[in-house]
Amino acid sequence: MSPSTNSRPNTARPDMAPWPLVMLAAPLLPFAVRDGGALFVAQLPAASILFAVTVAAILARRLPGSALGEALLLLAGVAAAYAAPLVLLNQGHGVAQAGGLWVYVAGATLLLWRVLALLAEVSGPARLAGPALFGLALVMLWEILTRGFQVPAILLPPPSAVLAAFAAHAADLWDDFRQTVLISVLRGYLIGCGAGFLVAILADRVPFLARGLLPLGNLASAVPVVGIAPIMVMWFGFDWQSKAAVIVVMTFFPMLINTLAGLRSAERIQLDLMRSYGAGYWRTLAMLRLPCALPFLFNGLKINSTLALIGAIVAEFFGTPVVGMGFRISTQVARMNLDVVWATIAVAALTGSLLYGALALAERRVTAWHPSLRKR
Repeated sequence: MSPSTNSRPNTARPDMAPWPLVMLAAPLLPFAVRDGGALFVAQLPAASILFAVTVAAILARRLPGSALGEALLLLAGVAAAYAAPLVLLNQGHGVAQAGGLWVYVAGATLLLWRVLALLAEVSGPARLAGPALFGLALVMLWEILTRGFQVPAILLPPPSAVLAAFAAHAADLWDDFRQTVLISVLRGYLIGCGAGFLVAILADRVPFLARGLLPLGNLASAVPVVGIAPIMVMWFGFDWQSKAAVIVVMTFFPMLINTLAGLRSAERIQLDLMRSYGAGYWRTLAMLRLPCALPFLFNGLKINSTLALIGAIVAEFFGTPVVGMGFRISTQVARMNLDVVWATIAVAALTGSLLYGALALAERRVTAWHPSLRKR
């Protein structure tokens, strides 16, 4: 019989650690507070049902015959525990002093660790659910803690408030995204990376140029963007040109250094083979050295994808045509609209992650033959 495709063959699943069972002490402590009186789980029907779901998931965890089945069952228990504080808050109960509820949530968080460990054992697309669940759990805990302990929105708004602000200001956020990413970042990124690549080819052809540019690259990497941005705004004005100029300064040298390192990565025996075939500099560059340099090129592109976004947002703090992510953050902070600020930060973080992920996926497709990827 062939081994299961959902879990690794011949790997015994270790039993669950006892730490999540700390939640069994939760019913002995208050689960909520109402009108100054403590309420226990037996007095709260919704909380009782959710707690029973979590306990049942733990008891039945061995019934599924695979790691994926156990992970899904325990995940249902974790979801029930994370839903309990939100349900109680929506019912008008106070939970800040509900020790039993927080013991329950802490035990569920420890149970989530077991779920992530089980998902790490499975193969196929389900393996990718682990990182997504970890991020979702952080967002849920953020919501639970900020609402449960009534953290002032001026300090840290809950994700629900950020999502509401995102929906209410969707048109403004789209205009900011278009100005910052589609106009400033993409143009500055293409110019900076393209210039860095071309100058690296020239520096490889003219060795003394490389010896002069590399120290400048180290110097440029030490210059803070907040020092460059005001100067570029004065030189190029308040429109996208000044932001693109900042991005070019930030992305030029990382691309230059990575390209030069990649061009030097070809082995001596490979270069000797190309010489034996009578290949000149440009043929050797196109057929050997550039293919060998692809992992370094993609490394520079990935580094610059985040640097470009950071540079554009910081540059917008010093001048922009009343639109852009940096402009939105600076103005809304002054107005104490922290939910809009966090919505803008979420858009920027998601954009940076998608850019980096797209480049990483392209790297795997283009350089699948390279030994550095075959080892992964």
